Amino acid sequence: MQKLIYEGKTKNVFSNPDGTYTLKLKDDATGKDGVFDPGENAVGLSIEGLGRESLKLTKYFFDKIIAAGIPTHFLGCDIDAVTMDVKPANVFGKGVEFICRKSAGGSFVKRYGAYAETGQDLDYLVEVTLKDDDRGDPLITKDALVRLGIMTKDEFKVCKKLTKQITKIIFGDLLTKGLVLQDLKFEFGKSADGEIMLIDEISAGCMRVLRGNELVPPMELGRLILG
Repeated sequence: MQKLIYEGKTKNVFSNPDGTYTLKLKDDATGKDGVFDPGENAVGLSIEGLGRESLKLTKYFFDKIIAAGIPTHFLGCDIDAVTMDVKPANVFGKGVEFICRKSAGGSFVKRYGAYAETGQDLDYLVEVTLKDDDRGDPLITKDALVRLGIMTKDEFKVCKKLTKQITKIIFGDLLTKGLVLQDLKFEFGKSADGEIMLIDEISAGCMRVLRGNELVPPMELGRLILG
């Protein structure tokens, strides 16, 4: 019988008797003052049907990532039930997110606006944040990650390499649909045998996508990509 083990902002996690886990995606999205923003660390709005659309996109992207030979925790999903079955994974520390930026936008411009302009090419620049709502998901450096025992230098190197590889796959795919990926965030974990793999979801809530100069709303993104 499934057991609820974690209630998150955008999904709940259940353990299964066979050792796997099931993620139940919600219709909640991160943002502020009712406006969607994947860079925020708090739920800002609820969009009916978002969980289902997020799951459809997640399956679409995970299929492409797996086909490229990149390890993931994805096992399968039930679109109607809005659930995804995944392998068990040990996260780094209490959770570390890797952000890959193809061009400048969002929090990057807020932080570095004295040097960066919106839309400026960043050539797959990688940033890292700790998952820590109370501290606003702070940025962290490789040296600090290593010093604090969150991950080793080699683990960081693998995660950074995979971050760029995955982003290039998604950027190329969106480009064929007339869309431009601005930035994308992921989380990695380790399997029981220590293999680093992509975990969590890959959906509109994890990325900023532009059509022309306009940010694509999360519900519209799925329709544009999947038809």
